[in-house]
Formats: sequence, C-alpha cells, structure tokens
Amino acid sequence: MPKITRLPSGEVKIEFEIPWEETKAYREEAAKDISKAKPQPGFRPGFASYEDVKRAHGEMAILEAALERIVRSAYVKTVLAEKLDTVGSPAISVDKLTPGEPVVFTTTTALVPEVTKLPDLAACRVEKKNKPVNDAQVEEAVDEMRRMRRVESPVDRAATMDDMVVIDMEMSQNNVALEGGTGKDYRVYLFEKNYIPGMTEKLVGMKPGDEKSFTLPFPDEHFQKHLAGKNVDFKVKATQVFEMQMPKADDEFAKGVGIDTLEALRAKLKENMQLEQQNRAAEAAEIEMLEKLVDSASFSETPAILINEEVNRMMHELEHGLEDQGLDMQTYLQQIKKTKDELKLDFTQQAIRRIRTAVLIKEYAKREKIDVSDEELEAEIDRILDTVPESQPETREQVASPDYRDYVKIQMRNRKTLEWLKKECMK
Repeated sequence: MPKITRLPSGEVKIEFEIPWEETKAYREEAAKDISKAKPQPGFRPGFASYEDVKRAHGEMAILEAALERIVRSAYVKTVLAEKLDTVGSPAISVDKLTPGEPVVFTTTTALVPEVTKLPDLAACRVEKKNKPVNDAQVEEAVDEMRRMRRVESPVDRAATMDDMVVIDMEMSQNNVALEGGTGKDYRVYLFEKNYIPGMTEKLVGMKPGDEKSFTLPFPDEHFQKHLAGKNVDFKVKATQVFEMQMPKADDEFAKGVGIDTLEALRAKLKENMQLEQQNRAAEAAEIEMLEKLVDSASFSETPAILINEEVNRMMHELEHGLEDQGLDMQTYLQQIKKTKDELKLDFTQQAIRRIRTAVLIKEYAKREKIDVSDEELEAEIDRILDTVPESQPETREQVASPDYRDYVKIQMRNRKTLEWLKKECMK
C-alpha cells in the first residue's frame, strides 16, 4: 500500500513502491512502442518480442519508456480508492528506477480544501433589509425620465443649477499641468452629482465667455490615488450655456412612454423601484450570510495553485469590467500606482474567501443530498439552446457538450444549495 501524507501546505504526498513483477504489463506495452518507433531488422514495426527489444535497446530503456504508464496507473488508482479530491497535475519525484527491482516514486498534489468545522447556522442568521420606496424617490425617477427627453437650447445668460455649461478646462498642481487634465468642450450638467464635489457650484453664474480660477480638494476615495485628498487648481472658460427644456410631467408625457396617465406611470415606477430594491436587499443579505458562514467555519489549508487560479480569474473579471468602462489594465494600474503583481497580492485574501465559499456550498450540498436531476438539467440545457440561433452551430455544439453540461449542473446545484441555506439563515 502506498504511504499517504497530508501536508500542512494543503497538498498530499503519496509514496509508491511498485514491485518489479507488477510492472510487467506496462513494460511490454513500452517495448511495443519502442519497436514501432525503431523497427528492428526482420520484424514488422511493433512486432518484435520483448526479449528482442531488450537485447537491442536494453531493459533500462524499456523501463524508462514504461515509467509514465506505471506512475499514472498507480496514482489514479490510489486517488480514486482513497477518495482524494485533488486539483492539478502531480509533481513526480522518481526515487528508484532499476531493472529487476521495485519502482519507487513520490507524487505531491494539491488538495481541494476541506471544511473541518461547519458553522452554526442559527448563529449566522441575517435579515433582508427591505426599504419602502417613498414618493420623493418616485418623483426623482419621473424627473430623470423628463431629463432624458429634454431639449437643450443655447442661452446668453448666467448659468443656473438647472443648466448645462460647456467649458474649456485646465487642471494643475503647483503650476504644473496634470496629465490628461487639459481639454476643450467639456459638457458639465450642473444638476448632476458625479463631478468633483464643489465643481458645479463654482460654475453657477458663469456666462459664455466668462473665465474663472478656483481650487478644489479631490475626494479621499478618488480612483486616481495620486490626486486623492489633494488640492487641484482649476482654470475654466465657459464657451456655451444650455437651458434644459424638460417636458411637463403630465398625462401627455406618460403617454409618450407608453402609459395612459401620470398617476399610472408613478405607480409603475414605484412597483419597479420596489422590486429592484428588494432584489438589492436580497443580494446584500445573501452576501452577508455567506460571509458569516465562511467566517464561522474552519477549513484546511488552501493550496497555492488554487489561490493563483482564483486570483487570475479575478484579474480577468477586472479587465473585462475596465473594458466596459473604456479603460485598459495598463492605464488603470498607472492610475492606482500599482504593478500587476501588487494588485494580485491585494486580491489574495479575497480569492481565499471565494474558494472557501465554494467549498462550503459544496459541503452542504453533499451533506443535505442536494442534487440536480437529469430532467432538470435537460430542461436547463434546452432553455439555453433556445437562446442560441441555429446559425451558430459551434456554440450550440459547445452548449450540448459533456463539459458544459457538467458546468451547468454544478451551477444549478450551487443555486439550489444557496436557496436551502437562505431558508435556514434568513428571516
């Protein structure tokens, strides 16, 4: 029997000693391979006997060619028999490889972390914090719809908080222009709140042709870390002022968006906003529940290979998110003044938490016998296929593939397990 040792690093070391006679079948297969690759005179490729191959090439050459088969067979049998949840390929160290003697080798493989102590579900209860939508929020939503249908008309007067101002702008620190801080024709909507705090107030009262200089502190949490919390000097020139002519909030406006009356529009907005708020509350409660569960549980060591994989996955997610915002990774790294390796290091603890969350969900699915039936899986695959046009045969083939089916089944099982946990933990 191989000797199995679980290492503190979250890996498993298995020491093998395979008797010489048990390697016979693998050596014979290797001899055939050698005979095919290097045919001997008088024999068709692959038909020389073991002894002939041995005389021509030596038994050590046969044993070396057989080693991969010997290692793979012994390793797989042991992993299955011992129900070891390994991840990645094993590192292999050959300790003894001599014709006529036992083959001795050691494998070291990462293990998926285990839950060593389950949390107390009663102590992990959370409450969904549903907040009712009030009339003021509904009116704000109506006003936002009106702004989306506004007409922008140029005016020759001082700007008010209801207007939009077009400016040329220069930003500097200590009389040195900031990189990317100079530009023309910036459109600043004075009623919006997503600018540097205090900026819109400084622009109120400006008329076309007016110039102004002022200093504002950048917020402490600003994404440009080298500017966060620091004063920046602004020099602006107003080139145009536009009045926002918004449609009146009445039944005609409601009809323009497909609803008969203004009151019906308000009611529909309130219903949709309440549903959105409930969804946000449910999502926040789910995150809080999982954090409590993971913090209350205990786990075996998370191996480095899994952490690295999860960190790389998080980096890809960030990259896609930046692309959606029109940014690239290099620009983002320059803004936060970090290298890619430093950012990966920052992600490490979050990656460990994500891995532990997945392990915990899997453990509860096993303990509670939560699974996905063949009928449920087929229905989900059919639903996905219904969204893929016949003109995309490669995508349809991928959706129907065994690997994708396994992926969908795991996702469905995880969702079922989460629903079970929410029933246990949510008020």
